[in-house]
Amino acid sequence: MSSTSVQSERLRILHELLAAATHEASATMSRWTNGLITLSLDEVRELQLEEVIAGLDLDDQLLTMVVLSLEGPLSGEMILTFDEHNARQLAAALLDRPVASEGEWTELEKSALTETGNILACSYISALSRLIGEDLMPMPPYFLQDYGASVLQQALLSQAMAGDQILVCRTGFHRHGEDLNWRVLFVPNYALREAMEKAIRTSE
Repeated sequence: MSSTSVQSERLRILHELLAAATHEASATMSRWTNGLITLSLDEVRELQLEEVIAGLDLDDQLLTMVVLSLEGPLSGEMILTFDEHNARQLAAALLDRPVASEGEWTELEKSALTETGNILACSYISALSRLIGEDLMPMPPYFLQDYGASVLQQALLSQAMAGDQILVCRTGFHRHGEDLNWRVLFVPNYALREAMEKAIRTSE
């Protein structure tokens, strides 16, 4: 089998694994938002390090984010990103109050967004833990406003040290079938990537 065919098969395997996790996370998100929001797995890609930022359309725009890290040998980063308008819309919907178009984020608004990230990430991580047969250890999520490209570069460091190809999984959000400008970027480290691939091969 050619190297291109091997790479395509690996990505197919990883896509299958992550699609199952996304399906479970989507059900949880739908319950949390009273049926308002669902998820879909947009893509699983391997890119050269220098291609990642451009490939994910992360420019110099300031983003509102909820970041959750996994600790231990099987680690990684899950980054929930919004533009300012969409972030405030979600916070307002969860708190059942009018959308605040400007001003500092209140602690209650930050908490609503952080809890969304926590519910989503824990559902996703729980599904992955069962699939790979290992306990993944999430750390508490935190609210962050920063430049998306800068945050992603930090998340990619562990993969970059293990090889040239970077695996990035991107999940999309939908409101009543309409695409939203929200994204979840899941960046596993190299050890977690190998565990995911092994789980699929073992189950076949």
